[in-house]
Amino acid sequence: MRPSTTTEHRFTATASTGEVTGILVRPHAATALFVYAHGAGAGMRHAFMEASAVRLADRGVATFRYHFPYMERGRGGPNPAPVLVKTVRSAVAEAARLAPDLALLAGGKSMGGRMTSTAAASEALAGVRGLAFFGFPLHAVGRPSADRGAHLADVGLPMLFLQGTRDKLAELSLLEPLLADMRPTPSLHVVDGADHGFHVLKRSGRSDEEVLEELAERFASWATEVVG
Repeated sequence: MRPSTTTEHRFTATASTGEVTGILVRPHAATALFVYAHGAGAGMRHAFMEASAVRLADRGVATFRYHFPYMERGRGGPNPAPVLVKTVRSAVAEAARLAPDLALLAGGKSMGGRMTSTAAASEALAGVRGLAFFGFPLHAVGRPSADRGAHLADVGLPMLFLQGTRDKLAELSLLEPLLADMRPTPSLHVVDGADHGFHVLKRSGRSDEEVLEELAERFASWATEVVG
């Protein structure tokens, strides 16, 4: 099998914040491109994002990881939600420009996923055929609520939720009924023993690498169902 190509790109996030960096990983014979946003505390070069991008490429899924403006600058907390949402839209447009022949999927890790769904719920993301979330952050730690997921009902696209049973930012007892009422019904894949970062305890008998393989396999299967 021919190796994947990895290229770095610059694009304008918003008019007020300027350019940010994105990384396109494209495997030979890719059939879909996942526009992949990072979480609140770590950027697109975080070990989990890099490792998951490699494993998705192994299964024929290209990825376009990118920075939000605050992470590009390397200072402060996340930008206001409107800036994050505009950046998601800019990243989707840039991904479509870089790989116009590939079907688009979008989403991300934690906050990046929630900002992607927020964008899609307010106005369709051009060309995007489904959303996927690595650890959707339904609520703050110790403050269980489904309020942050209310907008998901307005997305109207196939969605995949990859969640761990030890995720303190998304109690499954709240997430499951929320998703059950949506149309089309989202797919939920639960990783037993995994936390919000998809780490598992040694006593589980599994490794983080095995979990990554499981996540990539489920994602690739879902992507095939969505894009054909």
